[in-house]
Amino acid sequence: VQLQASGGGLVQAGASLRLSCAASGRTVSNNGMGWFRQAPGKEREFVAGINWDGGSTYYADSVKGRFTISRDKGASTVYLQMNSLKPEDTAVYLCAAALGATYSTDRRRYRYWGQGTLVTVSS
Repeated sequence: VQLQASGGGLVQAGASLRLSCAASGRTVSNNGMGWFRQAPGKEREFVAGINWDGGSTYYADSVKGRFTISRDKGASTVYLQMNSLKPEDTAVYLCAAALGATYSTDRRRYRYWGQGTLVTVSS
């Protein structure tokens, strides 16, 4: 499975961005999916997860109410809508496909990783 994340960029605080993660090689329709982020000098952290059918989602407290994860199973694509962006959201955002049908906050539970897309939020 290859995961291609896109949609990052440089925005001002308060702006919105929509990240996409497209899967190729094989379907991830039966896998939970997650978005993680990694800022310079910091550990990779969980941002949001969605289970295989989109029926359950979960967010880190830091993004709850501002970010929304969704998926288009037919296109094997996962999205992360990011609103009210803050400078502390600046990071490389990575999408990942879980080992099973549900998401996890533990990065060790993810089998496939995309290369990441950079989000920079200026104050």
